Amino acid sequence: MTNEPMPRNGKKLRRHMVIAACCGVFVASMVGAAYAAVPLYNWFCRTTGFAGTTQVSQQAPEHLLGRTIAIRFDSNVAPGLPWKFEPEQNEIKLRIGEVATVHYKVVNETARTISAQASYNVTPPQVGAYFDKINCFCFTEQRLKPGETREMTVVFYVDPAIAKDHDQDALNTITLSYTFYRLPEPEPPVAEAPNTKSNRL
Repeated sequence: MTNEPMPRNGKKLRRHMVIAACCGVFVASMVGAAYAAVPLYNWFCRTTGFAGTTQVSQQAPEHLLGRTIAIRFDSNVAPGLPWKFEPEQNEIKLRIGEVATVHYKVVNETARTISAQASYNVTPPQVGAYFDKINCFCFTEQRLKPGETREMTVVFYVDPAIAKDHDQDALNTITLSYTFYRLPEPEPPVAEAPNTKSNRL
């Protein structure tokens, strides 16, 4: 019998291992990007006002403009949320830079406690970068008891910097829109099984 030399597959095996490792790194990167996409998108929207996302401010602006603008208020509830939700007034007019306080009323029309949180935006979407909230019920979740009625507040202003954006020179109306979405209820604690062991003397 003659001993034939075995084929050398070392380089081929190493190449396959490198390709497999690269694929693994790529998949892991895509998974990480998927988890990071939502917070990164939210940060981008808050920073730029993209998609009508409003800004958050700690204080009122230092000066007012003589120009006035109408602010309209829109309220919605998502399917599956049995709440009544509406603004106490449908429209106000204010000077640019003037701080306004507006109230909304929400009613839980069911016989059980429900939690929900409001999403928000403004239209036209491009003015989101100039619409600043100092306080808003939308910043936190709302938990209403059966039949509870709650008055909620939003405090905001239109940033005077909008006057430098000549694309907004013809703007005379902004619509602030909210939609309440139901939040999942926490799972009830699992009751511990009774101790079936009997103590025998």
